[in-house]
Amino acid sequence: MGSLLLSYLSKPPITVTTEKPDLIQRFYLLGKDAFERGQYRTAIEHLEKATALVNRISPLGGEVQMWLVTAYEAAGLREEAIALCETLSRHPDYTTSKQGRRLLYILKAPRLKTRPEWITPIPDLGNLEEGSSTVGQGVSSYRPSSSRPSKPRPKPEPEPMDWSQVNTEDNRFVWVALGAIALTLGGLAWFI
Repeated sequence: MGSLLLSYLSKPPITVTTEKPDLIQRFYLLGKDAFERGQYRTAIEHLEKATALVNRISPLGGEVQMWLVTAYEAAGLREEAIALCETLSRHPDYTTSKQGRRLLYILKAPRLKTRPEWITPIPDLGNLEEGSSTVGQGVSSYRPSSSRPSKPRPKPEPEPMDWSQVNTEDNRFVWVALGAIALTLGGLAWFI
């Protein structure tokens, strides 16, 4: 499988999609996966290969190029992202052109000035390799607690009530409520 992929990589890009749809899908998925892992340069490589193979005016072509725009931006290649986004804003697929215009608006928006204390630095994961010793850092070495059922906690005893502080004076609410109920029942009996 790997030799098949390498043989395609050594050939010049093909511009017709009908010949290699599986290869387009493979590069596209590899690019998305690399992007989601934070490996933006690798994502750009795979997505550029998929873009070279796909019909650029198809909906899939627009989707691949949209991912390429986001990979360019994430890798710090803003000019390339804007240039490709301007092309996508004129894409024949309505959804792609709409997304392209929205993304172009965001990319061209002025940068806000921020204070250093407002920013949380995010490490660049593009330099990590699969077999790197830093893979898996941040994973807890503690085991989750066992799934033994916990003992039911005893319910706390209610505090004794001081009846001397309770208002026991008749406020006539009960009598008013009983009268209202009697009138309602009498009215219903009258109509029946």
